[in-house]
Amino acid sequence: MKKSEVYFSIMQVLLDWFAIMSAAVIAFWLRDHPYIQAKIQKDQIYELGFDQYMTIAMIMSVIVIIIYALDGLYKVRVTRRLFSESAYVAKGTTIAIVFIMIGFFLQREWFSSRFIIVAAWILAIILVLLGRLMTRTFQKYLVKHKGVGRHRVLLVGSGGKLRHICRVIQRKPSLGYHVVNHIDHINIKRIKKIRNRFGVDEMIVNESEMPDELVKKLYDYCQINDITYKVIPSSNQTVRFEMRIFAGEPVIEYKHTSLDGWGAISKRIFDIIFSSILIVITAPIVVAAMIAIKIEDPKGPLIFKNKRIGANGEEFDLYKLRYLKWKWCTTKENPDWKEAMEYERELIESQSDREGPIYKIIDDPRRMRAGRILERLSIDEFPQFFNVLKGQMSLVGPRPHQEREVENYRAYHRRLLTVKPGITGMAQVMGRSDLDFEDEFRLDVYYIENWTLLLDIIIILKTVPAMIRSRENAQSKHVAESFSEHE
Repeated sequence: MKKSEVYFSIMQVLLDWFAIMSAAVIAFWLRDHPYIQAKIQKDQIYELGFDQYMTIAMIMSVIVIIIYALDGLYKVRVTRRLFSESAYVAKGTTIAIVFIMIGFFLQREWFSSRFIIVAAWILAIILVLLGRLMTRTFQKYLVKHKGVGRHRVLLVGSGGKLRHICRVIQRKPSLGYHVVNHIDHINIKRIKKIRNRFGVDEMIVNESEMPDELVKKLYDYCQINDITYKVIPSSNQTVRFEMRIFAGEPVIEYKHTSLDGWGAISKRIFDIIFSSILIVITAPIVVAAMIAIKIEDPKGPLIFKNKRIGANGEEFDLYKLRYLKWKWCTTKENPDWKEAMEYERELIESQSDREGPIYKIIDDPRRMRAGRILERLSIDEFPQFFNVLKGQMSLVGPRPHQEREVENYRAYHRRLLTVKPGITGMAQVMGRSDLDFEDEFRLDVYYIENWTLLLDIIIILKTVPAMIRSRENAQSKHVAESFSEHE
């Protein structure tokens, strides 16, 4: 931990304590407000004075701080996630309230007002989160504009995974990382030179193809020199597993997914409820988009049905707002579909920037003017909420691919077909079409193996900023790739 992070940790303790005590004072004041009194009908036996009340509040604030500490809320890093932090704050505060409720039943004279307990609980969560949001914003400002608390990272290894990490760090300085170098192989002498010249706080290693002896030396070097050692795991290292004893022998059982039984039922209920809500919310945008499409290219349909492969290899019609000119749409409903197919093959060969079985045509000349906006903001995908409602898709999951793309899958890629495809997913919020297919596959497999409803909610919340985020261009890719050659 850097010195700035230590200072922020201490400051966060003080801010949390101040927020909790402020919540207690405000709750006490609110209870005596005439409007509140008229609503709750003041209990006649409530005789706890302010001094006694503040003594109890002081004790409880210390308990809350201890609970926060046990939950790791004072490991202040600019890279922490506010959403997950909010859950821990709510949990810690609720646990403290449970202690108060126990005291309420054992010693009623402590807190004979239920209103104070509930109000202090809600206010404490709100004020603590506001304080943490301010701390996080200030810390991000310092790391982005002043370099305070920035972690210097050395990337070791080859492959698209590390290049992608390098691009993300370069694109988002507010994450709090700075790549000092990227070397292909473990070379302790070279690493020492890099550390002496630039300083190294963390090392991210892709060690799947490196000799165990060299990896061990590198790990020892990091431990001796207080460098955080991080590893990009292989596919087998990321799967869920359980340890069991069978016939007196330890056995590892690999788990495929939690999307079975009640997991599948809860996900389906979640999809039905929220897809219905999103259909209503996005309806005005969809209608406006349809009008724009009709004005610019009135010949073709407004909703384009694209054949995709879903769960268990079943084909379905994926709904999209049409953003291509009708004469270039590759459906057989188009009289010129053969010419459109041939033109698409030419574009795939000359302008596709994806590696693997799928393609993505950059700067697609077939798009309408309105289509550029629809695709850029992912508005063209809004009709897929109806696919979700019909049970063909889920709100979150691997993206569905065309049959010709699925035919080019390797055998292990077909794991993506074991669950319903999604409108958004891990790959979409982590890099959209900037990711290579293998990286996208690994993220989708991680999602399948580690699914929870909470993970779905987090991905959905991250989808909106991912939709409006600018995609990297060829120049930024070239910079990232050439960076690995620079010492």
